[in-house]
Amino acid sequence: MSLVLALTAGALFAAGTYLLLQRLLTRIVVGLGLIAHGANLLLLGAAGRPGAAPIITEGGAAYSDPLPQALVLTAIVITFGVTAFLLALAWRSWALTRSDAVEDDLEDRRIARLGRSGG
Repeated sequence: MSLVLALTAGALFAAGTYLLLQRLLTRIVVGLGLIAHGANLLLLGAAGRPGAAPIITEGGAAYSDPLPQALVLTAIVITFGVTAFLLALAWRSWALTRSDAVEDDLEDRRIARLGRSGG
């Protein structure tokens, strides 16, 4: 795998993780997209160098493996579905509260108070 490709995938994972930890739904959706692109780059980079076309049947030719492309295509479809679902949730949240921020649940606050008080 190329060093530039590995560093780019790592940077996409880092930026995506940072955005996933934010409180705004739009940043969460963008963070998921960055992580998905990083995973796609990682899969294609791990596939190795491209070989000859698989149609050629000459002896000794290096053939390319179609599995990484199939995995990336599957990842793209899954990411599209999850992104559409998250955008629907974000739209519903915006329609109800007119806010993009994810708020703490009352149960989350109660558990946080129990953790601070020691029992």
